[in-house]
Amino acid sequence: MKWFYVMIAAALLTLASCAGVRYADKPALEFQDIDYGFEVQFSQGEPRIAYIDEGSGGQTLLLVHGLASNAGFWRYNIAELSRHHRVIAVDLPGYGKSQKGDFPYGMAFWAETLADFISELGLENVVYVGHSMGGQIGITLSINHPEAISALVLAAPAGVESFSQGSGDWLRSVFTMQGVKRTPEPQIRENLSINFYRWNNAWEWMVEERVRMAKAAEMDEFAYTVVQSIGAMLDEPTTHRLHRVGHPTLIVYGRYDGLIPNRFLNPGFPAAVFELAHEQIPDSKLVEINNAGHMLMIEKPAGFNAAVLGFTRR
Repeated sequence: MKWFYVMIAAALLTLASCAGVRYADKPALEFQDIDYGFEVQFSQGEPRIAYIDEGSGGQTLLLVHGLASNAGFWRYNIAELSRHHRVIAVDLPGYGKSQKGDFPYGMAFWAETLADFISELGLENVVYVGHSMGGQIGITLSINHPEAISALVLAAPAGVESFSQGSGDWLRSVFTMQGVKRTPEPQIRENLSINFYRWNNAWEWMVEERVRMAKAAEMDEFAYTVVQSIGAMLDEPTTHRLHRVGHPTLIVYGRYDGLIPNRFLNPGFPAAVFELAHEQIPDSKLVEINNAGHMLMIEKPAGFNAAVLGFTRR
């Protein structure tokens, strides 16, 4: 009977493997064809920025995504937030539908580009809302171009956690263009699931999007941007500049953030990292969302939206 159990085990392993691969046979998804659920417009300057523009009001919320994502990652927030304010969600240059190329990607570059974008659209009373890497860009924007915005929302922000030289070198070695382009589907799903307290199959759109993007014509440029982004977050740290943030600031994070602090390099509790940032940013408020991970605006959109709206009504 031993052969029977061996066959059953082999069949179960095969089924498990197949279950992890759902989108490999689907056609390429070009970046310009990704469906964000909202109409997309484009700026006139260079680099050209793709953006969603919904709602109206005296304040404009500028939503800026994090590493390796795009404006579509705000799809669970835009409708509610735009009931109260004008909401603009951008694709950073190098990401999504925005212009890609040999730009000097980095915190200062993106901050400068967004300041120009705000000026081009004639936006006033701008509340900058940045997630993860977008938070580190927001810190840089607040310090380098304080005139561009009126307030700052840092959602599970990068740039508040310190890395040693050795840790930074290790992170650089992990992220390569080939690695970004050739990550297999099961690993993509695993990587994404770490961003959540509990993964839900309702978010499979992220896996499909990423798998099919790997076949897109602009994938090399995207992979280049991701690798440059990692280097930029390390080379342009903001931890030592937090005391220079002069805008009213909301720091909102998920209690079970699995990315900040880095569980391999800086093991500890998210609350400790974000509380330290709260102590260093002069005019700041701290909100923790329970049962949420790093992608708190997707996992707990109601709680996230309420925190942002409570802050903007201050």
